[in-house]
Amino acid sequence: MSERRHARDGARRSGPLARALGVLALGCAVAIALVGVVVPLVLGATPYTVLTGSMRPTYPPGTMVVVRPVEVERVAPGDVVTYQLASGRPEVVTHRVVAVGVGAGDERVLTTQGDANAAPDPEPVRPVQVRGTVVYAVPLLGWVSSAVSGDTRRTVAVVAAAGLLGWGAWQVAAGLRERSRRRRSPAVTP
Repeated sequence: MSERRHARDGARRSGPLARALGVLALGCAVAIALVGVVVPLVLGATPYTVLTGSMRPTYPPGTMVVVRPVEVERVAPGDVVTYQLASGRPEVVTHRVVAVGVGAGDERVLTTQGDANAAPDPEPVRPVQVRGTVVYAVPLLGWVSSAVSGDTRRTVAVVAAAGLLGWGAWQVAAGLRERSRRRRSPAVTP
């Protein structure tokens, strides 16, 4: 009986550490979900992953940039924009605006340049190409976002939500069991 009590006491001592690590992991997962999915949805923004080093050191490869649509008239030098390489194509680039000018037909055009690049980009960016300006960025989260994309992202989100709900229910049930057990057992005095 004494051995059983010591084993149970040892499990209780490691319990708070395991619980703290579980809460920490859960907190990290929730923070990642908020920063990478929920906040962009609320802002009407789109997350993108930086794949090249052209924006180092500000946005190294693997950084997730969250881009909100903007009227091109509001874009000024110093703003970081994400734009399509060619209008209607999915490939995008995120670079800093270094100048604003006027193109053909009095159309406002942007001259962009990567922070790590020695010269501006060769072609001006037209308003139709601009997806938006960077609202915020999270280093390394882009790699996670790229690894889990499309339908897989939805599946992971549903499984994670179900897991969080299950974990929460388990914690509540464990607390209720512990409370019930304490009420039933007599107080022990040394």
